[in-house]
Amino acid sequence: MRKIKIVADSSCDLFQLKNVDFSCAPMKLITDEQEFIDDPTLNVEEMVHHFDTYKGKSKSSCPNTGDWLEAFGDADDIFCVTITSGLSGSYNSACAAKQIYEAEHEGTRVFVLDSLSAGPEITLLIDKLEESIAQNMPYEDICNSITEYQKKTGLVFMLKSLKTFANNGRVSPLVAKLVGIAGICVVGKASDQGTLEPLQKCRGEQRSLEALVAHLESDGYRGGRIWIGHCLNEAAALRLKELILQKFEHAQILIHKFRGLCSFYAEKGGVLAGYEKA
Repeated sequence: MRKIKIVADSSCDLFQLKNVDFSCAPMKLITDEQEFIDDPTLNVEEMVHHFDTYKGKSKSSCPNTGDWLEAFGDADDIFCVTITSGLSGSYNSACAAKQIYEAEHEGTRVFVLDSLSAGPEITLLIDKLEESIAQNMPYEDICNSITEYQKKTGLVFMLKSLKTFANNGRVSPLVAKLVGIAGICVVGKASDQGTLEPLQKCRGEQRSLEALVAHLESDGYRGGRIWIGHCLNEAAALRLKELILQKFEHAQILIHKFRGLCSFYAEKGGVLAGYEKA
């Protein structure tokens, strides 16, 4: 029997799966003062506090080829999901590892999927992979199925700060300063190109969450599966769940805390939701 494995980088916010062998290649969060490795030993709350008070430049570092090869282990069929290539080199590193692994292990197969997203949407994709594997679908059918499923998923977000994006040069410092003043939040989505696209600015958390629900509905969400991730803001995640259930009473909603990478970009108070479209 062929050994099957799912592998992802730590933007997936998962440590393990119930029914399929799983490994996670850790991302790194780096400042001039300290380096954080996004693995199960990371104290996320301490890391968030550090970045909240840190004034210098910061960056994330993706798994290198060796990290991916270690995560692949000794599996025969590997399904690998990475954070969007629009924000990270993780996908390219995983593709390089795929070529090496298949060349060195005759008969093995590695499928690498660029999620074009992060966090909760990646969790949805991994859920679907696990489900397909449990159904004993053939390898090629799983590859085709997950590629089609990806077209029917999306990601929306609410950010209370853009400090990290400004520190690593992804947005201008001026724009970042506007967010957070007088309770201004940014509401946006993952674009089809895999970038984070701001849609509007809202004053206050409640209005921001209501805007998220409106964007979910306009993008085709009708009450399917949805994962809500948060950075030290469970209250907002629960309130978002409540607002969704008011419109879609049969929605299948799960809430989780972010690990290091998503906490780094979402920052304290940030909320992301990955969802299925009808």
